[in-house]
Amino acid sequence: MKVTDHIKQANGKTLFSFEVIPPQKGKNIQDLYNNIDPLMEFNPPFIDVTTSREEYVYVDKGNGLLDKRITRMRPGTVGICASIMHKYQVDAIPHLLCGGFTKEETEYVLVDCHYLGLDNVVALRGDARKDEPYFKPTEGGNHYASELVTQISNLNKGKYLHDDIKVEHNYDFCIGVAGYPEKHMESPSLNTDLKRLKAKVDAGADYVVTQMFFDNKKYFDFVDKARAIGITVPIIPGIKPLAVKRHLQILPQVFKIDLPEDLIDAVEGCKDNKAVREVGIEFAIQQSKELKAAGVPFLHYYSMGKSDNIKAIASAIF
Repeated sequence: MKVTDHIKQANGKTLFSFEVIPPQKGKNIQDLYNNIDPLMEFNPPFIDVTTSREEYVYVDKGNGLLDKRITRMRPGTVGICASIMHKYQVDAIPHLLCGGFTKEETEYVLVDCHYLGLDNVVALRGDARKDEPYFKPTEGGNHYASELVTQISNLNKGKYLHDDIKVEHNYDFCIGVAGYPEKHMESPSLNTDLKRLKAKVDAGADYVVTQMFFDNKKYFDFVDKARAIGITVPIIPGIKPLAVKRHLQILPQVFKIDLPEDLIDAVEGCKDNKAVREVGIEFAIQQSKELKAAGVPFLHYYSMGKSDNIKAIASAIF
């Protein structure tokens, strides 16, 4: 079922969802199930599954020579989605990236999604490779998320990239995109970033999921500004509980977000990461309660492969 249909059927009730990361190559998928199992009691209508782009690794060939090779450390997003749907009977949503994929490869992934009965996809530009200072489009790939949305929308209309095919059954993907309450790190201003979000919606996006934020006012202001420029699709807040003290440095650096002073003070006063985890849980509970009271369609949690803190939060909210 489409995310937008889940929202319509909820009749104003706030729903629970979360995001998982595929296990690394060589790991057992049971590790992923072990983190999903405790969250199923909260009846998530969907689970997001991230996609990783290619990385370069250097293999020692001997004689002081290194061989540069491309690899993906966390493959299998579409297969994991199919497995989740089969095991848990919930919708699973794969992330699709511009970076690291040609348009043809993207089309093949979408065909696979259609065959497997995946009704939703999330269209993202993706990050720069670790060896690159900034994002560089893949040759033959989409440059921006809005272009990726356009490709998916065209396929929904029966328009393939190259082939003139008689379409017997149109695709009908529900398309999610990312929103940034504190703007994307590369955007010169929030207003510019909102214009880019509007372009994604105009291209066919059906809903928005925000990057993590820790100040609800920034989410509410973001929604108000989005509505003011004509963005009418649902905007789902994304929430991540702090779990370790180094998050105070890592999250602002990587995601270019601000943390509230009371949260910073509470974390800095913790003796160890166990105490930080409890602070993160309690802060996310209060954050979630305010958002739920405001009638947000979903509370979407970034689990990062761990579920104990998400379960503690959901137990207090749902």
